[in-house]
Amino acid sequence: MAMKRTRQRLFALLLLTPCMTVLGLFVLYPAVQSVYLSFHDVDPFSKSLFPVGLSHYQELLTSAEYWVSFSASLRFTLLTVPVSILLSLFLAVLLDAKPYVHGLFRTIFLLPVGISPAMAAMLWIFLYNPTAGYLNFLLGVVGIEGPQWLTDPTWALAAVSMATVWKEVGFNVIFFLAGLASVPEDLREAAVVDGAGPLKRFWYVTLPMISPTLFFVTTVSVIHAFESFGQIHILTKGGPADATNVLVYNLFRDAFENFRTGFASAQAVLLFVIIMAITVWQFYVARRRVHYR
Repeated sequence: MAMKRTRQRLFALLLLTPCMTVLGLFVLYPAVQSVYLSFHDVDPFSKSLFPVGLSHYQELLTSAEYWVSFSASLRFTLLTVPVSILLSLFLAVLLDAKPYVHGLFRTIFLLPVGISPAMAAMLWIFLYNPTAGYLNFLLGVVGIEGPQWLTDPTWALAAVSMATVWKEVGFNVIFFLAGLASVPEDLREAAVVDGAGPLKRFWYVTLPMISPTLFFVTTVSVIHAFESFGQIHILTKGGPADATNVLVYNLFRDAFENFRTGFASAQAVLLFVIIMAITVWQFYVARRRVHYR
């Protein structure tokens, strides 16, 4: 029996080896290397390393530019995550009420998810064009002068957020549909018998039952928001006036334009700490509000 268990463990380890190898090479090693480089200056030509201790972290925490980027990331998250979740939940509830259209509309909502961020951003560049774009054309039809979406610091972050919400809604709708499908029908029927209307049934029956899905979607959406890069790079390149210069884009500039590899690595480590802190806080807050059956 002991020999059989040993063979089973060795066989399981053999099956896991390819996955663990890829994970180690492309996830674990770069993460450890980033932490190591964050304590060094890297010569862009010779690739020589020069220890600098905590100076990169000290420079970051006292840099006004870094806190501007943090503020931009926070505002971008607040503009995209709540809107995306509320809109996708609303659409999922409508689709759940009409199950015969699931297949068609699930495909429609998933189409933006399958488009690369660069291609999606190119589509929105045409929509945001101040003279030939459809958005300003539609606003002009109702007598409103459309703004300079991507060149006005007041509107740039909102414009990028709108494009991001469009791309993320389909991803969230699929998860909410799966959560709604798991709600026991007898609970809904009992609520109907008790005289509960549609809003009360949703608030007191449906929402608590899909709270694990809501928690998962919220957590993943926040992480995706803080990691957003492609659409910002194509649409605004961090501008105008650093209005969309989020943490990841600021990291990209220092690493690949200013060639400050060690400084950029320190930013990557701090970004990881920020995302981890927010995720832990979400787990702490949601623990008492998520209903697990």
